[in-house]
Amino acid sequence: MPKHAADPVGPAAQTVQRLAVLLAAGVTPGSAWGYLAEQSADPRVRQIAATDAPIADAILASSQGDPVWRSLAAAWRIATDAGAPLAPTLRSLAQTLRDLAQTQRDVSVALAAPAATARMVLALPLVGLLFGAALGFDTLGILFGTPAGFACLVLGAGLMLAARMWNRRLLRAATPTDPTPGLQLELLAIALSGGASVDRAREAVAEASRSCGLPSDAAEVDAVLALSVRAGVPAAALLRSEAEQQRLDARSEGQRRAAKLAVTLMIPLGVCVLPAFMLLGVAPLMIAVVSSTVSGL
Repeated sequence: MPKHAADPVGPAAQTVQRLAVLLAAGVTPGSAWGYLAEQSADPRVRQIAATDAPIADAILASSQGDPVWRSLAAAWRIATDAGAPLAPTLRSLAQTLRDLAQTQRDVSVALAAPAATARMVLALPLVGLLFGAALGFDTLGILFGTPAGFACLVLGAGLMLAARMWNRRLLRAATPTDPTPGLQLELLAIALSGGASVDRAREAVAEASRSCGLPSDAAEVDAVLALSVRAGVPAAALLRSEAEQQRLDARSEGQRRAAKLAVTLMIPLGVCVLPAFMLLGVAPLMIAVVSSTVSGL
C-alpha cells in the first residue's frame, strides 16, 4: 500500500512544510509545486504542479476525497482570498498536520493490541478442530457426516459469524471519526491573520468549507470568539490554542476508546467465541470418543 494511502496525514504535513520553506525563500507558489513534483512519489503533487488551474482548485481536484488534502485546499483558498502570507500560513498548517499525524499514530498503536486479540480469539474453534485431528479423531467427518455434528457446525459457524461482525462493530466504534479536529478554528485563524474582520473571515471559512466538502461547526467558533471579546485578546491566538486543545483531546479520547475496547472485546469472546469453540472443537471430539467407545463394545 502506498505510504500516502496508509498514512495520509504524515506525507501531507511534509509537503506543506516544504512548501512553506520554499515560499519563505521567495519561490513562487507554482514553481514551489514544480520543485516538489520532481521528488515526490505522490501523484497528487505531480497533478497539482502540472495544471494551469488556480492552486486551491488544483489541490481540491487532486484530493481524491482525502479530508486532509481538502483541508489544505480550503486553507490555501482562504489565505489567498484574505491576503494572508502563505509561508506562515502553511508553516502553521504543517504543524497542525503533524499533530494530527501523531494523534493518528497514537490511536493506531493503542488499537493494535485489542485488534490483534480479536483476530486471535476467532481462531480458537479452528485450533479445537486441529487438536481433535491430531489426537486421531475424525472431527471433520463428525461435523459433516452426522446429524449431531452438522447441527454443531451450523450453530458454531453462526456464532463465529456473529462474533466477527460484533468485533468489527466494536473496532469501528473505537476508531476516531474526525480526521481533522480543530480544523475550523485553524481556518478562521488563517482568515483573521490576513486582516479581515471577524464577519468577513467567517464568511470566507464557511464558503471554503462548503466548496471543499468540509464539515462546519459554528458553535465552537462562537465560544472562542465570545471569549476573545470579553478578554480583549486577539482572536487568532485563542483560535489556534483551542484547535491545539481539540487535537490533544482527540488523542486522549482515542486512547481511552482503545483501552475500553480491550475490555469490551471480552463480551463477544464469552458470548460467541467460546460457545463456538465448544460446538466446533470439543463437541465433535466428544461425539467421536463416544462413537468409538460404543462401536468397540
